[in-house]
Amino acid sequence: MIRIAFFAGGDLDVLETDFDVFVGVDAGSLFLLKHGLPLDMAIGDFDSVSPSDFQQIKQVATELIQAPAEKNDTDLELALKTIFERHPQAHATVFGALGGRIDHLLSNLFLASEPDLAPFMQQIELVGATNCILFRPAGQHRLSPKKGMTYISFMPADGSRLTIENAKYPLKEENFFFKKCYSSNEFLEGDIQISLDTGYVVIIYSKDRS
Repeated sequence: MIRIAFFAGGDLDVLETDFDVFVGVDAGSLFLLKHGLPLDMAIGDFDSVSPSDFQQIKQVATELIQAPAEKNDTDLELALKTIFERHPQAHATVFGALGGRIDHLLSNLFLASEPDLAPFMQQIELVGATNCILFRPAGQHRLSPKKGMTYISFMPADGSRLTIENAKYPLKEENFFFKKCYSSNEFLEGDIQISLDTGYVVIIYSKDRS
């Protein structure tokens, strides 16, 4: 499976380099240049970079895709769709998807609701210094602890019924209650098991700021 790193324009507070392909999403391209990492693809409308910065991106990027500012997708959605069209089996790790503008953050939390991205939701991971976000479709799933992350939270899609087992706060038929976000759960020993009847669930690993 090809491992692709996306660097978007939010809070770039994590730097990992063990990837096969590096994609700069709009201003995230400058982060790659700053740290001397490959810029295999630069994609976006580039309305958030200066003309001189854009010229630098054009000179360095192996491939540049400039989209119009008026479009139906965010720059990150466009980047993910482009990559999955070329590499359907890719694992996409996205940095800079958290923090920054609230509207961009919310768009990123609901990536799995995009029809063109829904089939690939399990291949997408959003990574930041204090949060890591996964997506899982309806069905049964096992979730392992992530080193350094204290809490795990769940945001099921509207109308989805979630169950949580082997967690500090289980959610079963006998104690079921509906919430938009079941936050601040914790691992016990071993994996947490979840099941979802319809839709998808956003899974948030998190820790407090140090």
